[in-house]
Amino acid sequence: MSDKNVHKAGFTPSGISQGSLASSMMSREAKASGGGVHSGGPTSTLQEMGARGTTHSSGFTSSGISSGSLASSKMSQEARSHGGGTPRGGTTSTVQSI
Repeated sequence: MSDKNVHKAGFTPSGISQGSLASSMMSREAKASGGGVHSGGPTSTLQEMGARGTTHSSGFTSSGISSGSLASSKMSQEARSHGGGTPRGGTTSTVQSI
């Protein structure tokens, strides 16, 4: 994953771009959770990466999730909380897809 892809999706240093994939994700996530976007969810994770420009060192790569990385840790945590698998549309799968 590259900073360029994250920024193109609308996650930027100045916030989420209006009319972007990021704004659509934020809207869907907020509706699903009753009006807010949760810390650690797909939108907040991607926005943090877009604001800081940290995608290269996060462990989300074009060939998969790097062992021992932040991405690996997030994936393990998410899998434990969902009974052993990472759900489609969850933080790990969403961030990895971008």
